[in-house]
Amino acid sequence: MRQAGRYLPEYRAIRQKHSFLEVCKTPELAVEVSLQPFRILDVDAVIVFSDILIPAEAMGMPLEISDSGPVLMNPLRDRSQIEALIDFDPEDKTRFVGDAIRMLSHTLGPEVPVIGFAGAPWTLACYMIEGRSKEGFPTAKTLLYEDPHLLRILLERIARVTARYLNAQITAGACAVQLFDTWAGELSQQDYEAFALPATQLLISEIKPKEVPIILYTKASSHLFSGLQRAGADVLSVDWRIQLSTLRKQLGGRVALQGNVDPCVLLGSEERIRQTVSETIEQTGGLGHILNLGHGVLPTTSVEHARVFVQSGQNCRLPTPAALRS
Repeated sequence: MRQAGRYLPEYRAIRQKHSFLEVCKTPELAVEVSLQPFRILDVDAVIVFSDILIPAEAMGMPLEISDSGPVLMNPLRDRSQIEALIDFDPEDKTRFVGDAIRMLSHTLGPEVPVIGFAGAPWTLACYMIEGRSKEGFPTAKTLLYEDPHLLRILLERIARVTARYLNAQITAGACAVQLFDTWAGELSQQDYEAFALPATQLLISEIKPKEVPIILYTKASSHLFSGLQRAGADVLSVDWRIQLSTLRKQLGGRVALQGNVDPCVLLGSEERIRQTVSETIEQTGGLGHILNLGHGVLPTTSVEHARVFVQSGQNCRLPTPAALRS
């Protein structure tokens, strides 16, 4: 979860010379930033450095990164704007992402997985309608209630474009892909299953023939799990607001789990980090579980504490099968 970022001095050094979007769109820079956590923290996989709004820009919405965060120019307000969106060719408009993955795969070899990612349809639609991050995304929800048919058209459009975008990442060498539906928790269960879920299912159905694991991340979404487990993902990634043991009981062995340590734990003592890692792994017995944070690494996190988190997970002794049965 945001392996490379402001907590790493090496990343900050690159950002002093290059803008965020320049790093995203220059494969050599994206590769260098992607490799930093691998070299410094010894993580088990490498996530390509990019941004979930790259496809929105490729669809025809100019993207700027301000001090307060990303901003999409000309946010979507009517049918004509949605109809004018571009069904872009990933090998043309966003080839820099595939090139970065190809370079990473060549550098790391088959032993280290390279992970691609994209925003899920509802979350990307929130940004495209609102223009930026905004609490509650009221403009997106207004469209949901006033013109649900038009919102469904937009969600389907995003789903199909994103599927092609992720398939291009897989062709380039991504061993797994992750969908970030960060704002799914803003929806009620009824609205999630009526709008976000069908679009996510469509997207995943168009990736599935590629036979790579698909990870679906959601935040503040414990009320949505009856729908999330039907999305079609191989792994559900969750934040710290729900216990993994509870999810394992609900889901059985149908899907793997990813998460879900609170990023603030890394701001505490090393002893607390090790204890939390151990307790998190014990909830699933380490089986069908990708240890991770429940959201991105905070900028004030010390590199040493991030390293302690990774090493604690790698060195954790799993319970014996007999202990798990008991």
